[in-house]
Amino acid sequence: MNTEFENNTNDAQLQDMRQQMDTLKKKLDKQTIVSDRYIRQSMNRTAGKISRRYRFIMTLCIIMIPYTYFVFVSNLGLSFLFWIGTCILMLACFGATYYNWRNVKDPNLMSNNLVEVSQKMANAKKFDANWLFFGIPAVIVWLAWLTWEMYQQDSEVAHAMLIGTICGATIGAIWGFSMHFQTQRQYQKIIDTIEDITADE
Repeated sequence: MNTEFENNTNDAQLQDMRQQMDTLKKKLDKQTIVSDRYIRQSMNRTAGKISRRYRFIMTLCIIMIPYTYFVFVSNLGLSFLFWIGTCILMLACFGATYYNWRNVKDPNLMSNNLVEVSQKMANAKKFDANWLFFGIPAVIVWLAWLTWEMYQQDSEVAHAMLIGTICGATIGAIWGFSMHFQTQRQYQKIIDTIEDITADE
């Protein structure tokens, strides 16, 4: 009789423990889902910042085409060929930015396979870094050409404009490098986060 009572008690305790374990497991699963969703949303926000930055650069490239014609050709009398060179530089910048923008423009990017997303981010980060090997020499050549064009003009306005352009280029370079390194850090942040998630799986 006592043995039967003890068995029933043990079964009841065992059943109670199983229910508690199931409840705990459900809570942990729910916390994992919430945590995963939060992390993905955070990565989406980071990718969104990069995407907005790229859209700003592409918009600026398009605006600069008519603007540089108005300033350099119409007002300062610089050569039409120089403006064509400027347009080519702006279009090259636009094309490179658009090429990389495709990797981050999807607002639901982090809902996709994270391994594929990590590869995309790594490729985009590498392309963004390699772009400097073209971008920096191209800008130096453009500034040298601008300086030569300006010195062909006899007006004091052109010479004053040259000083202003050099100052503006210096400020632009500082801003550009700052934006570049910020983008690199954001790419790396996404890559590191994905590596942490996938390592736990």
